[in-house]
Amino acid sequence: MADPLIVKICGIKTPDILEAAIAAGADMVGFVHFVRSPRHASIEDIATLISLARGRVETCVLLVNPDNSCVAEVAALGPDWIQLHGPETPHRVEAIRAEAGVEIIKALPIGSAEDVAHIADFVDIADRILVDAKPPKGADRPGGLGETFDWALLKALDPALQFMLSGGLTPETVADAVRTVRPFGVDVSSGVESAPGVKDKRLIEAFIRNARAAS
Repeated sequence: MADPLIVKICGIKTPDILEAAIAAGADMVGFVHFVRSPRHASIEDIATLISLARGRVETCVLLVNPDNSCVAEVAALGPDWIQLHGPETPHRVEAIRAEAGVEIIKALPIGSAEDVAHIADFVDIADRILVDAKPPKGADRPGGLGETFDWALLKALDPALQFMLSGGLTPETVADAVRTVRPFGVDVSSGVESAPGVKDKRLIEAFIRNARAAS
């Protein structure tokens, strides 16, 4: 039997949305510490959210090209995962993982076959790979920003590689994504929002329900 699908709700900023995600059956919750994001949460708020979540759901803090002091500050909060969402090199990912002592998810933007080939550089260094849509040219922050990418590109990956899929997923598209791509997990942020950074409990419930039904 295949492993159950991992569902991650990212960009949570408030305790009530954290509770809604846990109640809806999320496996992982993500908190964004990156000032340019509409989902940014302070270290203090993330500390509160992690303590509320501990022992109930896996927690992940998303960082973009963090410096060493930021890594240390976040690692001290005791998240289960740190997600690196910037242009970090394999060498830098390795250094952050060693310094933080926390498991690392490396997010990699996919827009071409070349991007897919680049995933191999990180497979032995990160604990988990997350594939995301490449941001549009001129975007001021990383991530799919609500866009999907051509999932057919992923056919070139080693079938044994367990990866998470992100980028433009919504309650309407997640079932198709799960059936087509067969990822280890799915990750959603803007697809369960009523406005940038504002999560919607009903959309979270629908996303998780539809993802599970397809797996």
